[in-house]
Amino acid sequence: MNWNRLGKTVMAAALGTAVLSAPLPALAHAHLERAMPAPASVQATPPKEVTIWFTEALEPKFSTIEVRDGKGVAMQAGPATLAPDNTAQLRVPLKALTPGTYKVIWRVLSVDTHRSKGEFMFKVGPKAGP
Repeated sequence: MNWNRLGKTVMAAALGTAVLSAPLPALAHAHLERAMPAPASVQATPPKEVTIWFTEALEPKFSTIEVRDGKGVAMQAGPATLAPDNTAQLRVPLKALTPGTYKVIWRVLSVDTHRSKGEFMFKVGPKAGP
């Protein structure tokens, strides 16, 4: 029996097992989980804020929500802030909205330092007929 070769085989197997069983870092990004108002929704009553729930906790200093009307005018009434009880929930107060289409643009930095961005639209006005 070749003990030298057997020792190398055992070492290689042990190293392979250690590498495969080591915990891998989570390489996640904060993705939009849901929003109020919902993307592509029609709101009969103008919302007073936009709230977005993400799949990861956020860094508040590097996370924003912009809401723009059809002419591109910013409709936020203040900065976006995290909910006090949920660091994955970002919200922004709004100015008084009139009937029309609004674009929500979000850019966030998750606590694991990954950046994400996206946008969606919603409408304020009467809902379409049956």
